[in-house]
Amino acid sequence: MARRSHRLFARWYPKAAASIEDRGLGEQRARLLAGLDGRVLEVGCGHGANFTHYPEAVTDLVAVEPEESMRDLAVARAEELGRKAVVLDGQAEQLSFENDSFDAVVATLVLCSVEDQGRALAEIHRVLKPGGRLVLLEHVGSANRNIRALEYLFDVALWSHVFGGCHTSRDTGANLAAAGFDTAGLTPEKLPFLPYPLKVSPHLAGEARKPA
Repeated sequence: MARRSHRLFARWYPKAAASIEDRGLGEQRARLLAGLDGRVLEVGCGHGANFTHYPEAVTDLVAVEPEESMRDLAVARAEELGRKAVVLDGQAEQLSFENDSFDAVVATLVLCSVEDQGRALAEIHRVLKPGGRLVLLEHVGSANRNIRALEYLFDVALWSHVFGGCHTSRDTGANLAAAGFDTAGLTPEKLPFLPYPLKVSPHLAGEARKPA
């Protein structure tokens, strides 16, 4: 599957994101990841912002990231933390792992930017063990149909082109259910520390499960 590169975004985003981590995003990540254990896959790990928050109970951490400069930063971050992590070139829509091979998958602020969300979720579902968890934090489209239509136009005209393929209008909750996940463990949240327009966007946070 051909993928679109976002090299310019990958160069400026890590520094720009640092202040957001300090204002509350890092704390949010820590809460989400605290209960993880076993073998964990992170899709779209970016520059490794989650690495500092994985508990010691995570015995095997594998991460995939399609942008080379982000991967290099993620490797450096893992080394800085003394974290054993395997960081691979890859994308969520084509995961090179066997079926039922991970206890959990982590996706934070990445499902908005995958090129084919349905295919990415199907792949995540495939590599999770039965009963496994998809831990996520994702901004999603408005429940108001008229507002979502405006979000879609905004994405097409500007947002997705400037911000690394990010989309503000995706119905991620519906797509998770369509992929076979139990979404009862997800809660809607607002994250006011994020930049506009994401600060006013609804978010899904928590975990979706692959049925046992």
